[in-house]
Amino acid sequence: MDGLKIGVNVDIQRTDGRIHSAVISGINTDTSSVTVEWFERGETKGKEIELEAIVSLNPDVCSEPPTPPTTRESKISKSSDSVRIQKNKKSRISYARPLSEQNGEQDSQQTIMQPPPSARASTRDKQRGRGQQNGHTADAMLPSSAPAAGPVQAVSKANAAAAARRKSNVVTEIERLQKNREERRARQAELLQQKVDTGDVNNPNWAFMQMIREFRSNLEYNPLTLSDPIEDHQISVCVRKRPLNKRELSKKDVDVITAPNKDHVILHEPKTKVDLTKYLENQNFRFDYSFDDHSTNEIVYRYTAKPLINTIFDGGMATCFAYGQTGSGKTHTMGGDFSGKTQDCAKGVYALAAKDVFKLLSAKYKKMDLHVGASFFEIYSGKVFDLLNNKTKLRVLEDGKQTVQVVGLQEVNVHNVDDVLKLIAHGNNVRTSGQTSANQHSSRSHAVFQIILRKKNKKLHGKFSLIDLAGNERGADTSSSNRQTRMEGAEINKSLLALKECIRALGRKGAHLPFRASKLTQVLRDSFIGDNTRTCMIAMISPGLSSCEHTLNTLRYANRVKELGPGGSVEGKVAIREEDNFSPTGALSPQSSDLALLCTQNEEEVSAELYTFHEAVSHLQEIEEEVVDEHRNLIAASRHWLEDDEQLISLTDEVDYDVEAYAQQLQDLCKGKMVALQKFEARLASFRTQLTEEEAMSKNIKRSYK
Repeated sequence: MDGLKIGVNVDIQRTDGRIHSAVISGINTDTSSVTVEWFERGETKGKEIELEAIVSLNPDVCSEPPTPPTTRESKISKSSDSVRIQKNKKSRISYARPLSEQNGEQDSQQTIMQPPPSARASTRDKQRGRGQQNGHTADAMLPSSAPAAGPVQAVSKANAAAAARRKSNVVTEIERLQKNREERRARQAELLQQKVDTGDVNNPNWAFMQMIREFRSNLEYNPLTLSDPIEDHQISVCVRKRPLNKRELSKKDVDVITAPNKDHVILHEPKTKVDLTKYLENQNFRFDYSFDDHSTNEIVYRYTAKPLINTIFDGGMATCFAYGQTGSGKTHTMGGDFSGKTQDCAKGVYALAAKDVFKLLSAKYKKMDLHVGASFFEIYSGKVFDLLNNKTKLRVLEDGKQTVQVVGLQEVNVHNVDDVLKLIAHGNNVRTSGQTSANQHSSRSHAVFQIILRKKNKKLHGKFSLIDLAGNERGADTSSSNRQTRMEGAEINKSLLALKECIRALGRKGAHLPFRASKLTQVLRDSFIGDNTRTCMIAMISPGLSSCEHTLNTLRYANRVKELGPGGSVEGKVAIREEDNFSPTGALSPQSSDLALLCTQNEEEVSAELYTFHEAVSHLQEIEEEVVDEHRNLIAASRHWLEDDEQLISLTDEVDYDVEAYAQQLQDLCKGKMVALQKFEARLASFRTQLTEEEAMSKNIKRSYK
């Protein structure tokens, strides 16, 4: 092998069968191979070839002695070898030439090495003739191994032997891909079998469901039970998960909520990557209590509203809110179980709280001689309606002592739980509701049921307010094309933001209370002030994958109320008075000032367009109340005008009435009517202008949301 050196020009065979010369650029003794290079079509190419293939195609570079040739073959091979050796000696002086030239030399080589077909045929005929003359066949004179394939056949055998010993990178990669493909198909077959076993073959969210099951299999469950202790909090934030309903089960919805223990909730949010790979983003939340889908109303009441009962007997104010999207179980928790369209009010938080109030009043606090009263009203689109008095519209005013009064609210004396249940059933029947895709009995208003303790002199001793809030998803209806829906959504959005800030201010000493920002917080102002006030919020969440977005918003809202995260609760912390750094332009009314501060504290949730819209809606509501009041005053004045007209016209029945006095009085009466009507017309025009501005602002909100 002494002839194999770097820089030597040798013949190689390509994969398509072509043979041309190339220069040896490297020799690898470990793998018994050489690396060659050649110039082809303007660029240099290279290849690694087995040593045996080089030797078989270039026998002259081998130092081993050649085998002795036969008589006739030696003559032919000598002539061809001499030409080939001379050619190789000549070609080894320079590097590889272009392939076109090499192919030309190869053709000339083959022309020299082998005679033309006609010459070979005549030679065979002559040999056959001589053989027949000598009594032998021509085949006997030919050698036993005919050189038909020549060096090409030897190269093919060498390549086959080399391929058996060492695989190329391409073959290895193909085998790896095939192995991965087989493993993937095996996994798919296994998953399909699991789908068949679980009966979820047609469920499009089956992959997410399997990931959630696998995640839950690694958790330790320790749910809340009746034996767990009750913790004392001024602000308590809890979360309740309801079970999947019949509609969700029929659609094979996936449960994406896990409550592993008494104070944690995990939301499994489904995600999809760019390459369509599905995965879960597990978001953890911590609250004071978490109730799973097996918890009853009694367990929820025990840890939420029941600890607040003693507060009202101690002369304080207690408040319990039910918050969540439509259909998450708020009315079920507060009012009782539904059976079709009828509701069993005896199993709701309203009735359970009333039951404990009468129980304590007849035993522990019997000597206090307190009387129990109840009121039930709703707040819809910024207006207050009495549910116990034919839904009479009420006015909310603030007196000189800054005490908020609901003018005309009916308070009914109750003597037992049955009286309370009758009031609750009557109020729920007349409460404003509507049908949505999520619930046939969607609550469109905030329902406030109050249990009031009074002394003999009618002085207020304590008050327990239980609020069933409107669905939080309606707060996104501010971009609706219907004005009533927009107004309704804007009021819900504003009231929920104000409620969150008022509860946070309750836990932070010295914080400003933006209660004027919404009608809900304005009515409940006395529940947020004073040291003897306690509040509980129950966040209701739907477990279905179809409600994942609303559920996540509910959990984030409840989390921001108290912030039981790494930084700890807001309860008991000294407030940072953000209103000291807030300086709105121009003179604002107390309501507008609180709204501006509210939007400043929630810049991430309230955009500039949304704040402008809320401001316009608030101004529109103020003008609407003024227009309605002036209209009432105008109707009352019209009655007086009618009486004056009747008295004046009666003067004309007299024989000798004073015509000049009649004309003067009639003119004065007409002027008074015209002044009042013109003033009312100007107010009405301003109201119409505000309606047009609200319409334009709502369109800006639509564009910002797109």
